[in-house]
This record gives sequence, C-alpha cells and structure tokens, in this order.
Amino acid sequence: MAIQERRERERAARRRLIITTARKLAEAEGWDAVTTRRLSTEIECSQPILYKHFTGMEQIADAIAIDGFGELAEVIGAARSGAGTAGDALARIAHAYLDFARENPAVYDAMFTRATTLRFAAQDTPPELTAAFAELHQAVGLVADEQDADALTELLWAALHGLVTLSRAGRLRLATTRTVSNCSSISSPADEKRCR
Repeated sequence: MAIQERRERERAARRRLIITTARKLAEAEGWDAVTTRRLSTEIECSQPILYKHFTGMEQIADAIAIDGFGELAEVIGAARSGAGTAGDALARIAHAYLDFARENPAVYDAMFTRATTLRFAAQDTPPELTAAFAELHQAVGLVADEQDADALTELLWAALHGLVTLSRAGRLRLATTRTVSNCSSISSPADEKRCR
C-alpha cells in the first residue's frame, strides 16, 4: 500500500510540475513556446511521460485555466470581503479582476480566449469556474435588489472582459480603463456626475 501511495504522490507532483512549467513558459514566451517537446526538455522527462498525464496541449491549457479560475475566485473574494459598501465591493472587484488579467496574461488567455473543452454553466463545470462566478454574483447581488442578479453578473463579467481585451489591444485610453473601473461604484447622483 505504501508503494502505491508513493507512486500516486509522485504522479500528482509530476502533473503539478507540468502545469507549473507550462504556465511559466506561456507567461514568459507566449503559448506558441509551450510544446510537449519543450516541456519534456524543461522538466527532464520523455514526451510519453507527459502523455500519461495529459492527452495534449489543450488539456494542459485547460488545467492552467482551471487553476486560473480558482485564483481569480480567491482574488475577487478578497476584494469583496475588504469592502465597506456594496458599491465599494464592485469597484474593488473591478480593480482586482483587471489587475489579475494584467498580471497573468497567459493564464487569462487560457481561461477566456484559447479554445477549450471546459464547459461553463453546465452540470460538469469545474468547481473553480463556478466559484469565480459565485464571487462576482455575491457582489452583484448586494446591489441588484430584485433585478436578475444572474444576468447582471454576466453583464459585469462581460464588461470586465471587454475592458481587458480592448486594453490589451491598445484600443482604449488608459484613462478610460481607470474611469470605468472607478465608476463601477456608482451609488448616488454625486458619484454619477464624477464619472461623466
């Protein structure tokens, strides 16, 4: 039994090493640099060993995306829990989301722009994806009153993703990004005037 447990621990550690190495390569050199040949060289194992853990690069990118959603859920949760008001929570979440995307561009790509087999809003959705949405949903629910919090959460997520995408492409002025994230905390007519 001890030998089997040791092998399972070693297998889990090797899988984690593959994911971590792929993520570091993607962040440093872009996704084109992440190949099974390069990974096997970096972690000093044969390509067949990589294929014992993952069927291909798509599965590795999906594993990185799942990790990213877990990290994003933690970042959003921390931002939300440190807020004084519901409006403040939304502003802090917007900043945290934009910061996460800026600081982890390859992970963000794995989460939202690369082709994926991950399913969203389905029975088999990984819990990390659900947790990230749930953190946003809790903050939106505080200001949504009796409105449809699900739809408003998806709208907020889409707006934040749009900001990330347009900012990365250089299609927004930096001031626009700051203004939009600051205006996510509108809770009074005075706040609305500040954001015009």
